[in-house]
Amino acid sequence: MTTTTSAALDRRYGTTDVPEVTLTETIAGQLAHRSVRRFLPSSVSEGDLAAIVAAAQSAATSSNQQSWSVVVVEDRERLARLAHLAGDQAFIADAAAFFVWVADLNRAATIAARAGHELGGADYLESTLVASIDAALAAQNAVVAAESLGWGTVYVGAVRNNPVAIAAELGLPPRAFAVVGLAIGRPDPDEQAGVKPRLPQSAVVHREQYDPAASADGVAVYGARLSDYYDAYGIEHEWTASVARRWKDAAGLNGRHRLRSWLEELGFPSR
Repeated sequence: MTTTTSAALDRRYGTTDVPEVTLTETIAGQLAHRSVRRFLPSSVSEGDLAAIVAAAQSAATSSNQQSWSVVVVEDRERLARLAHLAGDQAFIADAAAFFVWVADLNRAATIAARAGHELGGADYLESTLVASIDAALAAQNAVVAAESLGWGTVYVGAVRNNPVAIAAELGLPPRAFAVVGLAIGRPDPDEQAGVKPRLPQSAVVHREQYDPAASADGVAVYGARLSDYYDAYGIEHEWTASVARRWKDAAGLNGRHRLRSWLEELGFPSR
C-alpha cells in the first residue's frame, strides 16, 4: 500500500493535476475500469461464474434481506432477443454472458406465505428502492470481481426500456423486475475506447454541507477534459450539452417514463 499518484489516476481525471491517493491493487483495478462494448468470442468458466456471484453475494444488503437475484444468459438466441429488447445493442448478443440483476421480492413473498403472513410492506416505494439498491450493490461487486479475472464489462440500463417483455423472456415471477444488465466478455483490443475521465473530486465531494459553487467550478473544468478525451477518438462531444439534452424531457428516458406503471404490472406498486 502506497500514498502516491499514478498514470491510472491521471487517466481517470484526464489530467496530471490529481490528488495523492492511498493506492492498493484493488483501487488500481477500479481506476482502470472502462465500459467494454466489443468482445472476442469466449465463454465463462464455471469457476469464474461462481467467483463473480460469490463476490456479488458479499456486497452489503439491507437488513440481510438479500432482495435480489441474477439471471445469467449464455444462450445465443436468447442473447439476441435480449439485445433487441434492450435498445438493439449488438454487443449484448456478442457477450460471453449477460447478467440480468433482478430486484426480487418474490423470494420474500414465498417465505411470508409459508409463514402465513401478508406482504403488504412490499407495496411501498421504500421496498422497491431497497430491492433495487441491493441488486445494484451486488452488480457492482460483480464488476470488480469480473475485471480482476480479466473480463471486460458494461452495464445496460436499457433492460428497463422493456421490463415487462424482459421479465417474460427471463421467466421472472411476480414481484421481480430487471434493474440493470451486465454484459461481460474478453475485451477486443482493437476497440477504440479508453478510461473515460470523471468529474474532479471538487465537483462531487462536499465537506459538512453541499457547496454549489465548488460543484459548478468543477463542471466547467471537466467539460474541457472530456472533450479532449473524445477528440482523441475523432468524436465531437460537449458534456454539459449532453446532460441538458438527457434531462430536457421524457424523450431522453427512452420510454422509461412509463416505468411506474410497468413496475405495478410486475408487482411493485411503489406507493
